Amino acid sequence: MSPGWLIMAAGSLGLLAFLCWATYRSGLLLRAVDIPFNVLTSPPEMLARLALIAVCVGLGLVSGLPPAQLGWTSADQALDVVLGLAAGVFIQVPLTLVTSWAIQSDALARWRDRLYDPRVALNILPRNRRQWLTVPLAFVSAVVLEELLFRSLLVGGLSAVAPAWLLAAGFALVFGLVHWPQGMLGVVATAVAGFLLAGLFIARGSLLPPLVAHYAVNVIQVVLASRQRETLETLGYARR
Repeated sequence: MSPGWLIMAAGSLGLLAFLCWATYRSGLLLRAVDIPFNVLTSPPEMLARLALIAVCVGLGLVSGLPPAQLGWTSADQALDVVLGLAAGVFIQVPLTLVTSWAIQSDALARWRDRLYDPRVALNILPRNRRQWLTVPLAFVSAVVLEELLFRSLLVGGLSAVAPAWLLAAGFALVFGLVHWPQGMLGVVATAVAGFLLAGLFIARGSLLPPLVAHYAVNVIQVVLASRQRETLETLGYARR
């Protein structure tokens, strides 16, 4: 492989390790203290995501791989957007139903502490009208960063040396583990979602459908979670 590709591979894996560490530390912080501001929309967090997006783009460019392999092209943008929206609804609505059942079912009460932790969701929920604009805006950078890393670089870029579907499965598991602060249900649900997003990326050969799907998943999740705010707050308060 070319030196550029090796730089891309090493940089992508290094960035993955950094995100895993940062998520772990953030999860510990959210469990230890009540943060009085929305972490997702904080300026330092936004700037950090933009910087990491620039790193991902730089790694893709230095790799020397054709843009199509990284999913940076689209044969039919309109179709990719429609497919992405449909996939986002298909992924998130069942996951929301399962999560709602898990946090409300008496049969699962003894395992609830391990299944789901609402503190991450509560922290990113909009707290006023202004945040109903800033939270969806902040999701753009978060989604672009995760899709560039997990789908474009780690699946598309590394598919030069390993089967794409094998990479999709392996990094979907890592994608789920990165979301461990949400509990075991969050890990499993996110891993499944990550695999479906990777499958969409492979099937369409474009990053656009999983980008749209991922964004739709996050927005739908926030809208539906806001309708359960009192339940989530009760559950979160019980964990303090």
